[in-house]
Amino acid sequence: MRLRVNGVPREVTVPARRLLSDALRHDLGLTGTHVGCEHGVCGACTVLLDGRPVRSCLLLAVTVDGQDVTTVEGLAAHDGTLHPVQQAFQDCHGLQCGFCTPGFLTTIAAYLEENPDPTEDDALEAISGNLCRCTGYQNIKASVLRAAELKRQGAPGAP
Repeated sequence: MRLRVNGVPREVTVPARRLLSDALRHDLGLTGTHVGCEHGVCGACTVLLDGRPVRSCLLLAVTVDGQDVTTVEGLAAHDGTLHPVQQAFQDCHGLQCGFCTPGFLTTIAAYLEENPDPTEDDALEAISGNLCRCTGYQNIKASVLRAAELKRQGAPGAP
């Protein structure tokens, strides 16, 4: 199958039943996409498919042939400048163990493309589909608001 991963054209041969999460991790070596529940509930495996967040543990890799996939590794600029969501997580201490973080980052990045000026309630709604066992979500919610602020200010790494 052919696809574009983090802006780079890739070609990979995978078994017909290989999940996208496994193809990214095992076939392409992109281990930033985490696999948590393997049922699409926790959100740790979230990637962007043509700019929209999807649970990569629920998709067969062959179904994304010809599409654009952005993983957490693809959020930062090529020069290493953090994406505003990544910078906000750093600024607001939005992570603890970090296992859920890649899914939150991709989810929030997509969300802010559609809602660049969220309220606190909007931010909470945006992250409600991802689970974190460590933080209590307050700093993650603050990270959403900070990322929106950074994007509005034209922060480096903002798309």
